[in-house]
Amino acid sequence: MAYNDPLRMQFPKFSVWKGSGKFFLWIIIVIALVIFAIASFYGFKNPYTPPGHEGYIKRGAIVGQVTYYGSQVGPASTGLGWLLYVENIDFRWRTFSEKFMVMSADNLELNFNAHVVMRPKPGSVKEIVEIYGGENWYDRTIAEPFRNAVYEAVAGYKALEAKDKREIIADNVRKKFNSYLTGKPFQVASIVVGTINLPQKVAQSQELKIAKQTELEQKDFEIEIEKKNKEMKIIEAEGIAAAQKIINETLTPQYLQHEAIQAQIQMANSPNHTTVYIPSGANGIPLVKTVP
Repeated sequence: MAYNDPLRMQFPKFSVWKGSGKFFLWIIIVIALVIFAIASFYGFKNPYTPPGHEGYIKRGAIVGQVTYYGSQVGPASTGLGWLLYVENIDFRWRTFSEKFMVMSADNLELNFNAHVVMRPKPGSVKEIVEIYGGENWYDRTIAEPFRNAVYEAVAGYKALEAKDKREIIADNVRKKFNSYLTGKPFQVASIVVGTINLPQKVAQSQELKIAKQTELEQKDFEIEIEKKNKEMKIIEAEGIAAAQKIINETLTPQYLQHEAIQAQIQMANSPNHTTVYIPSGANGIPLVKTVP
């Protein structure tokens, strides 16, 4: 006689459970692989530091705080690691420029630029990141002390004096700035103070003064030239007078007659000559002087 067994209806055969178990196992494996792939993609890193940089390497944490892992000098990479990150700091020489408007000792407004060439000291990346603001170390900790050094160096000068002493001012800035940097991980190569621009009225007055001075110098130069020309004319006149004196002393009738005879001899010996009759004196010599 057929009947329905409640137990058989509630519990499927073992073969059915066995097939379902394999299916769920594969699902779990696939999910685990996907999770591992995602974790590997986002979790395993190979941080790279380019040339001229130093890298501050940190290890992240799923739970807890990020910790310092180490440093590297570029070009370099850490190799594949779990939750590794790098903050790269540029250690090359760079120029930083600042604009200034400073009141001089005589209360005139001076406008100019100042430039500093500097860099972090090699090997100090950990200190740069943890104390001095990382890649923005100049703006965060250095710009203001540099500006203060420039203000102090320029403020004691009068306007025209400051304009002509830029190199001395730059040297004073360097001394003050290096004093501030003592014990800090930075190096300074040079400091340059640009052209100091005076107020327009002062600049125009200075230009007019220079123009007048140049004009006076030009006139003095022209006067000197005239003096030299006068001296040359005097010397030339004296030379002519001396020459005339010598000629007058040596140009006698006998000398002239001698020169005339020499000329006749040359004409007679020339193949191309024309006979010329010249009135002559008692001795057959051409007359060079008429005796009254």
